[in-house]
Amino acid sequence: MASSSGVDAWAAVLRLHAAMVPILDRELQASSGMSIAWYDLLLKLYRSPDGRMSMNQLGDASVLSRSRVSRLVDELVGAGMVTREANPSDRRSSFATLTDEGRARFRAAAPVHVASIERHFSAHMTDAEAAVVAKALTRVLEAQDVSNPPRPRS
Repeated sequence: MASSSGVDAWAAVLRLHAAMVPILDRELQASSGMSIAWYDLLLKLYRSPDGRMSMNQLGDASVLSRSRVSRLVDELVGAGMVTREANPSDRRSSFATLTDEGRARFRAAAPVHVASIERHFSAHMTDAEAAVVAKALTRVLEAQDVSNPPRPRS
């Protein structure tokens, strides 16, 4: 059976997520006209080699369903921020590629989004507390990925 503190921590993560996402989404939309879901996909493409990922990779990297990722990519294509390219080695799959417009819009939105995170999240804990939270949550996340086993505790 899970410890009470472990269950309490999980409940806090869920409550925090439910409270923060609408706030961050609202501020991001007001400043950049993009949703937090668009931002998340643009971030993944921005960080990928050549600004490009297969739709399968993008789906695996996202917390969204594959069908939702596909719909969002279609929206980003319509907004000129992403292109969809056929995969020449597998006709059943395609790539999402960040456009210059997408890169520019992402770069413009990033400082505002990071400032929102700092204002609504980071400002309410010390740097040491934030480091502990990040380390603990990363360890839990890594334990869920059998291809990326958790690092030894230090």
